Amino acid sequence: MKIANQHFIGGQFVESHGRETIDVHNPATGELIGRAVLGDETDAERAIAAAHAAFPAWSKTTLEERRMYLQRIADAMAERMDELIAITVEEYGATVGFAGMFNQQARDFMLLARNLLKPQNFEEKNGNATITKVPVGVAALLTPWNGSAWFVAGKTASALAAGCTVVVKPSQMSALQSRLLMECFDKAGLPAGVVNIVNGAGATVGNTFTRSSLVQKISFTGSTTVGKQIHRDAIDTMKRVTLELGGKSPTVILDDADLTKAVPFALTAGLLNTGQACVAGTRILVPESRLEEAKAALKAGVEALKLGSPTDPTTTIQPMVSKGHYERVQSYIRKGIEEGAEILVGGEGKPEGYEAGNYVKPTIFTGVTNDMTIAREEIFGPVLSVITYRDDEEALKIANDTEYGLHGYVYGEDLDRARGIAHQIQAGRVMVNEFVDDPTSPFGGFKMSGIGREFGVHGLNAYLETRTVFAA
Repeated sequence: MKIANQHFIGGQFVESHGRETIDVHNPATGELIGRAVLGDETDAERAIAAAHAAFPAWSKTTLEERRMYLQRIADAMAERMDELIAITVEEYGATVGFAGMFNQQARDFMLLARNLLKPQNFEEKNGNATITKVPVGVAALLTPWNGSAWFVAGKTASALAAGCTVVVKPSQMSALQSRLLMECFDKAGLPAGVVNIVNGAGATVGNTFTRSSLVQKISFTGSTTVGKQIHRDAIDTMKRVTLELGGKSPTVILDDADLTKAVPFALTAGLLNTGQACVAGTRILVPESRLEEAKAALKAGVEALKLGSPTDPTTTIQPMVSKGHYERVQSYIRKGIEEGAEILVGGEGKPEGYEAGNYVKPTIFTGVTNDMTIAREEIFGPVLSVITYRDDEEALKIANDTEYGLHGYVYGEDLDRARGIAHQIQAGRVMVNEFVDDPTSPFGGFKMSGIGREFGVHGLNAYLETRTVFAA
């Protein structure tokens, strides 16, 4: 059984001051595979102090020095890649394909940040003014469980490139993955205190990070409810915040769409990470005139998905991360039935033969109206809602009738028309006719889906303050 009982603080592995423990279960089998010791306020304060002490020297490092360290982190992750993938599969339940993609991208974030370290991204001239961008200070990075290394690496890479030192609180549900990441940062040989990682709960470690006067920046990915509280806490010390929050993204299938292409596109968007993704296109908008053929294609598409062991390369549907999350998703399926939606495929309970794990039947509801709970709230599981519309105007009205605005998807044969629809969707990112992975373009949400942007130069700027000096 694996044990995670240390944090990475001040360049060293230190025993946890906090003594609360949690068991780690394999989501696919229910087997007990590990135990984690959670940090407390004292551990968090030690990490903040280490980052604060390291900031003056790190903020003055040259761009070339930061490039070197980012490369070292990338190299350390590459050396442990097989282990990173394996522990993601075992602890999180991710399919081996998804775990491979996410961990490789986590490593690549370091290289992308290294490539942003160009003088023009930090200084420019405007007449007799010199405009410089300087690191904001100690950054607290709070990350979720649905791709732990990906989120930790993405935020850390941008912060380090900017010249910030960091304190990281990964999800406590990713303790074993976090331990391996700590070892990668240690191997990279960063100056002591530049990266500090404390495994713990949001109510203790997270709150200590977000309320500390020594922390100048917060980057959080998670629920809108928690994001609101973090934003409130940040006001007292006027922290800069980046909040990447929930979503209830629409996938608009236009009436001219080739359903042999549009339906796989919609299912890819909706069932990404088996629905455990903030960008999931969980509301599928279908023209009334094509409802029946769309239903047939969607049903066939879901039935063709491979549910199985995450270690099997052919598996496409994985278990939910925990028993508690499984129950949450089940409650939404029951709610959909109670509110009058019809099950096209899937439904309550576990798939036959997978009773030991946290597997949910991929479920599609039809007869859904946009005021139903399953169409309003983020379920974070493989539960999709089909909503009909009569014309483009109504499709846009439904698509934008949500408190969220993280992502959107459009599929249609007339590309100009599809692009026109995409430009009217109130979301931070919209994909037309293909699922695009571009970690150099800005990512973030409108409305309740968050504040600020990550990735690329926009993500770098989130950790920088702007200073203007006038000199004749």
